[in-house]
Amino acid sequence: MVEKTDKNDEIRVGVFVCHCGTNIAAVVSPEKLVEYAKKIPGVVFATDYRFMCSDPGQELIKQKIKEENLNRVVVAACSPRMHEATFRRVCREAGLNQFLFEQANIREQDSWVHMKQPDKALQIAKDHVRIAVAKAKNLQSLLAQEVDVEPTCLIVGGGIAGISAALDLATAGYKTYIIEKDTTIGGRMAQLDKTFPTMDCSACILTPKMVDTGQHPNIELLTYSEVKNVEGFVGNFEVTVEKKPRYIIEDKCTGCGECAQICPVYAPNEFDQGMAPRKAAYLPFPQAVPLIYTIDRDKCIECGLCIRVCESKAIDFDQKPETLTLKIGTIIITTGYDPYIPKIEEYGYGRYENVITGIQMERLLSSFGPTGGKVKRPSDLTEPKKVLFIHCVGSRNLQDGQMPYCSRVCCMYTAKQARQYKEKHPEAEIYVSFIDVRAFGKGYEEFYEIVQREYGVNYIRGRVAEIREDPKTKNLIARLEDTFLNRLIELEVNMVVLATAIVAREDAKEIIGILRLSTDMGFIMEAHPKLRPVDTLSDGIFVAGVAQGPKDIPDTVAQAKGAAASAIALMGKGKVEIEPYYSVVDITKCTGCRTCVNLCPYQAISMVRAPGKSHLVSSINQVLCKGCGTCAAACPNSAISQCHFNDQQVFAQILSALEEL
Repeated sequence: MVEKTDKNDEIRVGVFVCHCGTNIAAVVSPEKLVEYAKKIPGVVFATDYRFMCSDPGQELIKQKIKEENLNRVVVAACSPRMHEATFRRVCREAGLNQFLFEQANIREQDSWVHMKQPDKALQIAKDHVRIAVAKAKNLQSLLAQEVDVEPTCLIVGGGIAGISAALDLATAGYKTYIIEKDTTIGGRMAQLDKTFPTMDCSACILTPKMVDTGQHPNIELLTYSEVKNVEGFVGNFEVTVEKKPRYIIEDKCTGCGECAQICPVYAPNEFDQGMAPRKAAYLPFPQAVPLIYTIDRDKCIECGLCIRVCESKAIDFDQKPETLTLKIGTIIITTGYDPYIPKIEEYGYGRYENVITGIQMERLLSSFGPTGGKVKRPSDLTEPKKVLFIHCVGSRNLQDGQMPYCSRVCCMYTAKQARQYKEKHPEAEIYVSFIDVRAFGKGYEEFYEIVQREYGVNYIRGRVAEIREDPKTKNLIARLEDTFLNRLIELEVNMVVLATAIVAREDAKEIIGILRLSTDMGFIMEAHPKLRPVDTLSDGIFVAGVAQGPKDIPDTVAQAKGAAASAIALMGKGKVEIEPYYSVVDITKCTGCRTCVNLCPYQAISMVRAPGKSHLVSSINQVLCKGCGTCAAACPNSAISQCHFNDQQVFAQILSALEEL
């Protein structure tokens, strides 16, 4: 909503230049910039301060707003992403409409770019301030709206991040839904045998949390389900969920397993990474929550044997997908990750049976894995005497199909797996090919040192160039350079384990698209990497765990707790303020062409009947609109303008950019 302002009021702009310590002041002279600002028409006061965002800096702005009767404020400082909300609040507390504020970014867009060019940096800073003043002079008083917040949270993804967030929310008294694509919660952590650096049993840590989640009265598990659509806005989302048929009645299934025992059909076991079979009627792993079997209709031959043995009469082949509609206040995305599928030809993955990935090694080490915890090489099921681990497979590589970033956990899970195997086979020879070891966490460096010193794992600094197979023995010959000794090495081993990268989950693209979230390398982008690491750029939607970027279990849980706390803070207020950056339609110019309707990414525009009009015209829902400006830019009749970014304001900036004072 736009407040009415007296057009005859004198425009009185105050300019406040921040030193940002030395971030700005070491490159741009604040004093010279202040002197320049004083000459800009409409500016009645200008000053500088070392840290404008500090309490004294904020008090200075408040004081000058009152003393100088300022009705517009420009702060030349850092990015608006960092402190726009801070300075808007200062204006509001000083009695000035918070939207009569404009921020000029002279740090990220100037001093940090031109550190060695102070003269050029000063000129660019002058341009930024002049342009900001031009817009500020044309700003209008706006009023933010408040809407009620539904005290319910939806968590998409049932791994350790989703479980941790759900338990915190539920304990705080909020109704929480967990949507999980798989038939059970637990995620990737359920596939692990032990966790570094404490070597705790993963299942021993995770299973009690899974059980607590399944039994909590405030948590509703919707496993084997997918989010199909999300409408609405922060505090008032309407979420459509499709619950896939298990072909087993959940309320009747006792988890006895008789259906799986008698089922004659085998299929690859996804939980064991295809290293063991499962039945068409299956439970992913013994500790699954909920403990309900599922029938894979793609594999099932409908022999009817399961129906005969099921005493609780839980088999139902007539089940259909079920659609649920949920009223949700906040959403947390915890969709996790996928292990990188090695595409490096010289390593022979997929061509040589005894080249496996780190996650496959986890399943071989697990006591409820395909070999009962005894690591056996796939070609002949013998226990290997020599094993080579290769770091950074798919990580830290600029070649096509690989990832430029460090996946953070690979160095440590390799050290853990090497130690586990040496504990079971002290006589085995273990080699690790590495570029450098990144043991970044608490107790991690000590763990890495112990693996070398006490367990005798041989670390070789150098990247493996080639792996070939001896067709008779199925042994693998690896060629690499030891860069410490400056010599080529050829190792013959029984098995090779590739420490593969963590990559963004492929099937998470659907929910990312539905929620219109921004991504970076496929991972969900946070609103700010330092100050808002669990917020997304969409209000009311948070992110936690590896969905946001590679991290280990402690960091995942910590971030999940942060996301839960943010959701609780928003829902606890009961109301949320909607920024008035929406677009508005001038119905006298609208011809009803529907261009804006088709382009709006937020479905905020509809066609309505307007008084005195023979045709339908566009109408914009101010709450749904996020102020992206797509409609205003595309309208062929210039019938749409955007609050806080209208034509008058934008053209004033353009004209100011082209002039010199």
